[in-house]
Amino acid sequence: MRLLLTGSSGFIGSALTPQLEQHFEVFHLKSDLVDYEAVKLEVQSIDPNIIVHLAARTEVEKSFYEQISFSEVNYLGTVNLIESTRKLKNLKNFVFASTMEVYGWQPISDEIKNTGKFAKQIVFDEHTTPNPNAPYAVAKLACEKYLEYAHRSYGLPFTAIRQTNAYGRKDNDFFVTEAIITRMLKNPASINMGYADPWRNFIFVDDLLDAWMQVITHPDKCSNGLTCTIGPNNPIQIKDYAEKIATKLNWQGQINWNKQPKRDGEIYWLNSDCVLINKTVGWQPKIDLDDGLDRTVEIWKDKLK
Repeated sequence: MRLLLTGSSGFIGSALTPQLEQHFEVFHLKSDLVDYEAVKLEVQSIDPNIIVHLAARTEVEKSFYEQISFSEVNYLGTVNLIESTRKLKNLKNFVFASTMEVYGWQPISDEIKNTGKFAKQIVFDEHTTPNPNAPYAVAKLACEKYLEYAHRSYGLPFTAIRQTNAYGRKDNDFFVTEAIITRMLKNPASINMGYADPWRNFIFVDDLLDAWMQVITHPDKCSNGLTCTIGPNNPIQIKDYAEKIATKLNWQGQINWNKQPKRDGEIYWLNSDCVLINKTVGWQPKIDLDDGLDRTVEIWKDKLK
């Protein structure tokens, strides 16, 4: 089977490629996603059975300042790719990387923002109404809606995976887990961070890749317009997350919070489960937060020696 992969050089794409190559003849999209004619010609020449669409700008914080770029790459690029599939005769699934960020604002977020506390744990799933509150998330939800339109109108098979915050990166310290680890390793006295109060759930890269592979290799179970969260249901407040990492590093310094640019659309609660994907393909995460953090700490300790 032929598989077309976008975002091959990214965090997930580069790690996923070796696994995909064990099951598929893998093609990597070379065209600029915002160039519809080039994308259409390339897609039609490959005639893929599976499309895995990972390419996107994913730095949520930057989307508040680079809104046009995020909309062009993430939304327009996805529309171009979807429209390029219209004449394909052998497409079994279009697997799209969405995000838990589409849930955005929910009442619990204001409760935490105003009081620093919340009354009970809430888990977002496929039935939770999305309220995206960042340009990145707005574009991702728009892509989901375009996939739904294409599914209804001309039968496009698709799966959208609303990904949780992933960690375990080896080459990028922009995202929160790797940022905390690398800053602590480089600065024994103190580090500057953003907001301390938001809650997030986290998935280790190996579990994330396994979820993708289970969906990709089971188009018969997933291609009917499935949209799913992948959990795990392990929410932790960022200030506690940083303290957990500090303990693993035996770091005794001071964390200076609220030292990064204010985000007017900050979301204070994001947490999801994996019930639907477990029912669909039998997948659930295997690596708990402590184990995953231990592995990530070792990655960056070795890298920064």
